[in-house]
Amino acid sequence: MENILTIKNLDITFRTNAGNIHAIRGVDFDLPSGKTVALVGESGSGKSVTMKAVVGLLDSNSVINSGNIFYGAIDLLTLPKRELRQKINGQQIAMVFQDPMTSLNPTMQIGDQITEAMFLHRKISKADADQKALELLNLVGILDAEKRMKNYPHQLSGGMRQRVVIAIALSCEPKILICDEPTTALDVTVQARILNLIKDIQTKMGLSVIYITHDLGVVAKVADYVNVMYAGKIIEVGTVEEIFYDPRHPYTWGLLSAMPDLQIDDSRLYSIPGSPPNLLHEPKGDAFAARNKFAMKIDELAEPPMFKISETHYAATWLLHPDAPKVDLPPELKSRLERSRKAAHYD
Repeated sequence: MENILTIKNLDITFRTNAGNIHAIRGVDFDLPSGKTVALVGESGSGKSVTMKAVVGLLDSNSVINSGNIFYGAIDLLTLPKRELRQKINGQQIAMVFQDPMTSLNPTMQIGDQITEAMFLHRKISKADADQKALELLNLVGILDAEKRMKNYPHQLSGGMRQRVVIAIALSCEPKILICDEPTTALDVTVQARILNLIKDIQTKMGLSVIYITHDLGVVAKVADYVNVMYAGKIIEVGTVEEIFYDPRHPYTWGLLSAMPDLQIDDSRLYSIPGSPPNLLHEPKGDAFAARNKFAMKIDELAEPPMFKISETHYAATWLLHPDAPKVDLPPELKSRLERSRKAAHYD
């Protein structure tokens, strides 16, 4: 399948007063055209930083040590920032952030905020831009769109503000939509509507979508492929079925085990023991070793490569080495995944 976006060996450091933080440590990532890829992991794993590198929004203290970000045949890292913003951002790649109130200008009317990008990137009249803005507000499900064009952000609900942010992102008809925790600040019913909305728009416009999230419930609803990220590296890749029903990395086991389950007797929620490593002091060997009860001596000495499980499924854990002892899924997780598989088959 042809990839519309490909990241190769991306390596990023942040300079701080405390020292250099090696935040992204050789990320490889593919976005197949027309598909949805979820990037999951704990806070601080490098999900947002990776995607901010795609759109040139890294902080001024960042240093890209190596890597390529290909949009088609164009390496985005070779473009001057001005050209990236004028020719790629908005027109080809758009981003939806998690808090709409930090994305919207409180002093501008909604209609002006939607048309602003059109005037910047396209030769279009005011009348045509306003008409396009109305169409976008209707597309994202905002009622009485003509009235809302004259509203300010504080006059809208949280769900409506997020729909406006999506309308702005779609205003120049991009090919890629990056959604950075787009439903975190919303209640469950509004969250479901926003996810369904993005899915419907993806089908209508032929978008390729990237979700940045730590919510595996969201991933299960929207993703075709999943990339699991930990300590600045992608450590498991697969289709959504492979990651949810046949996970191979102990960190992925932990993430899935931490999901609430009403069908177990234990009232306590599982959490992965320990904390992610401090990347001011880059870990030797496998970064997850200190939190992994299945860790072996080699995990402390050498970083595992990506082991191939299938054509679409890879994981970076020494447990997949032919000489490693066989380790089964934790029994509780195994029974949970079996129930999920049966429920999905029943549906």
